Amino acid sequence: MQALEEKQELSNKINNLVAGYKSMPGALLPLLHAIQDNIGFIPESSYAPIANALSLSLAEVHGVVTFYHHFRTQKPGRHVLQICRAESCQSMGSEVLEAHAKKCLNVDYHQTTENQAITLEPVYCLGNCALSPAIMLDQDVHGRVSISELEALILEAGASVAKA
Repeated sequence: MQALEEKQELSNKINNLVAGYKSMPGALLPLLHAIQDNIGFIPESSYAPIANALSLSLAEVHGVVTFYHHFRTQKPGRHVLQICRAESCQSMGSEVLEAHAKKCLNVDYHQTTENQAITLEPVYCLGNCALSPAIMLDQDVHGRVSISELEALILEAGASVAKA
């Protein structure tokens, strides 16, 4: 019964957001951002109401959602860890952080740890180039991140760190 209530609540949230944006010119991207900001991801069940309200096809909505790396189609973990993959961060060691995070968390990008603590995502610039390599945990940007700092943030977020 609880799952049905949660599904209905999710549907109501989506429908309310769609209603609020449907008359806005160029509403698709702002609406998708609003859904993800409100729910945490863009469920496939939202595609039909969005398409109907904005006179788009399901394929158009799906295409936009999957084109942009920012949008998630699955519920994220309690925390989202983003590792910058832009040139400045790569030149300062973000690839090492990336490999270490994947190994420690036992996940790849766009996956969530088994205990639902952290979802790992790539990001292509955090605007913190002067302090490369940079990561963002939830809404907090961290610069000049070392392996030990990354591990401490992972532990603080409630995920265990697999030993090498």
